[in-house]
Amino acid sequence: MAELFEFETSRLRLRQWQKSDFESFAALNADPRVMQHFPEPLSRQASNEMAEKIRTLIKQRGWGFWAVEVKDTEPFIGFCGLHVPIATLPFSPCVEIGWRLSSTHWGKGYASEAARGALHVAFQQLGLSEIVSFTTVGNRRSRRVMERIGMNYSGEFEHPGLPERSPLRPHVLYRLQRGQWDVKAC
Repeated sequence: MAELFEFETSRLRLRQWQKSDFESFAALNADPRVMQHFPEPLSRQASNEMAEKIRTLIKQRGWGFWAVEVKDTEPFIGFCGLHVPIATLPFSPCVEIGWRLSSTHWGKGYASEAARGALHVAFQQLGLSEIVSFTTVGNRRSRRVMERIGMNYSGEFEHPGLPERSPLRPHVLYRLQRGQWDVKAC
């Protein structure tokens, strides 16, 4: 088992997952607004399997998609962190940064704040040279977060994990090199 990275930002705590997070995560994954840019909402079983997989990956690597909580207020609002994509993408191998928060917590700057903390871990503690992020072309919310945290638009690609005729298949790619990252912004 690897050294476990957990951290705090001014308002948030990013930590390993607990079984008590699974119910809130299932509700989040069943929300059509949250899942708008995914093929479909997740069943309770699929959500639990995903949470367990995320937990296992964090135990193995020490980092991953951490559970996000609002300090002293909300014990679980979603996830944010780093991940090695399973699908072979046109820019593989890579480490991506991603997030998924409950829609009741959108518009508060939590995704950007958590992502900045994850970038700090990626570049300062793990010594990674580049982080990527990608989403469907129409996911304006996530694209704005990518831009807020200093990532640069790098083009479009067809996501190989989605059917050829899917309207979700066209994706945008954003990148951030360690040398472009502003440590003071975290």
